[in-house]
Amino acid sequence: MSSAAPTAPDAAPEQAFRLADQVNRRTRATRLLAAVRRHRADLLAALIFAVLAGWLTHGLWPDPGARILALNPEDQTLYEWFLAVDARALLGDFDLLTDRLNAPDGVNLMANTTVIALGILFAPVTLLLGAPVTFALLAAANLAGTALAWYLLFHRTLRARRVAAAIGGGLCGFGPGMVSQTNSHLHMTAQWLVPVIVWLVVRLLRAADPGPGTSEEAGGTRTTGPDRRRMLTSAAGLAGAVTAQVFIGEEVLFLAAITLLVMAISYAVADRDLARRALPGFAGGLAIAAGLALLVLGYPLWFQFAGPQGVADGMFTPAYFSADLSSWWTLSPLSVAGSDESARLTTGPAEYNTFLGWPLLLVAAVCAIWAGRRRLVFACVAAGLVMGALSLGPEVVLGGTRTAIPGPYALIGGLPVVDGALPMRFALALLPIVATLLVLAVDRALRGSGRARRLVPLAVGVALLPIFPTPLPTAGRPAVPEFITGGHWRQCVPPGGVLVPVPLPTPKEPWPMRWATAADAGFGLPEGFFIGPYGRGGTAAMGTFKQPTSALLADVARRGDQPAIGDEQRRQAARDAEFWGASCVALTDDAPHAESLRATLEQLYGPPTRIADAWTWRV
Repeated sequence: MSSAAPTAPDAAPEQAFRLADQVNRRTRATRLLAAVRRHRADLLAALIFAVLAGWLTHGLWPDPGARILALNPEDQTLYEWFLAVDARALLGDFDLLTDRLNAPDGVNLMANTTVIALGILFAPVTLLLGAPVTFALLAAANLAGTALAWYLLFHRTLRARRVAAAIGGGLCGFGPGMVSQTNSHLHMTAQWLVPVIVWLVVRLLRAADPGPGTSEEAGGTRTTGPDRRRMLTSAAGLAGAVTAQVFIGEEVLFLAAITLLVMAISYAVADRDLARRALPGFAGGLAIAAGLALLVLGYPLWFQFAGPQGVADGMFTPAYFSADLSSWWTLSPLSVAGSDESARLTTGPAEYNTFLGWPLLLVAAVCAIWAGRRRLVFACVAAGLVMGALSLGPEVVLGGTRTAIPGPYALIGGLPVVDGALPMRFALALLPIVATLLVLAVDRALRGSGRARRLVPLAVGVALLPIFPTPLPTAGRPAVPEFITGGHWRQCVPPGGVLVPVPLPTPKEPWPMRWATAADAGFGLPEGFFIGPYGRGGTAAMGTFKQPTSALLADVARRGDQPAIGDEQRRQAARDAEFWGASCVALTDDAPHAESLRATLEQLYGPPTRIADAWTWRV
């Protein structure tokens, strides 16, 4: 039996397919190259912002796990723990009430500045490289991202020249307040969504304006009716941006909302015709946005204020966190022309929010007079004055001395939600406000001719030079015990169980929380650094009550004395371990007064077991 030889398949279709694929690749490459050329100026601005942010935070980069921000290491420890807990969402282990701190009560994540959205977004980085790497990345990315977002808003919405927009974006992202807040306050520096919110509000206003009439920001005469489709898409986008910002930093959203409210009222006063035409549609669009946002935010916000471990009030004293009036014309210690002596005018290195310096204030005032676009300038000046005045707190402080002169904040202090924002942080709104005035002035100068074309950018540059930031100081930090990094903790604590480090973490000394961070929050800890309802009458407080055994061990760690241990102390130690739900107590050799602590623990819990570089007691 014979068979026919197979015939060779026709190669033409395959050759045609390969040729078409090559053509498609060339087309895509051509389009990509064209897009790069079209946006090369924007890409250059992004690159400059990224390089500057990397330079300011470069002290963390050689080894993020071994380096820490020297000016606020406690808060960095807290935020790294937040990032580790947030990252567990990728493992399907996440709840708004976490059991990985303050065992057994837990911590309400909505009541703390836990940057949930950022933590989940960067969860792969955290799980692969560790929370310190994620923290260092976000510290730089928040600065560069905020600057780039404002640059795009100034260029594409105000139609400003790129140079002017870059100046404004740089001030918004790298101004004194932003640089100082980078000392561990990720929730305050993650402002790259604020320009998006502003753009969506402006877009909604434009869509709601039925015309006829002129609009400064639209750049011409409007003669069409309200664009309802655009209104709906803007409202939906605004709801999404607001929702995301809540899970990044509510305080930033609150400050942005207050600023926009003042600007909207001021603009309406300056342009009554626009207010009369657009108000119904604009208010309706905002109502739709609020309704859509509440569909998602309703439960989390209820959980924050009324849920388990929730708090309904602020815990910080407005009088203490009030901006010193003289700090406004003083330069930040974190600026090239600043002095360490000026640090006395604020509460700490993370709160140089008002330190704009007299050169910038003077030039900004001149720009406001000369910039044109009177209605927008009027709104900016009004908002700047209001937010600056509120930053002074309930009583004006001048040069460190309380003047007994009541500040405007006294009119709103104590209101729900308002008391959760520190007065001096109202000054952060001045960065984009001042930046807008500078952008308008520089853009007008660049579009004109004569001496103003050179003098205005030069004056702005001279005013900004003294506040140019310097790199953030960093320092080394002790290595996490091999007991943790090697996974040996699993020998005495089941996943999700409770490990008791000695001494226990506190708000002032949260260092054992780094153990949990290095273990990707695989176990829980008693007590710790967080905000919870442990103040008088259930009000907000930092940390919780210390159990008797915790207080005893903290005293030994502080003084080194070995207390007398009897049956009552041993029974109390057993009760405290049961209260915490603890599986294991651990002590490392680098603990303060480690020998005294070990002897005390032996009397409380018996002979220890050595696991890697830690002494452990099963309880």
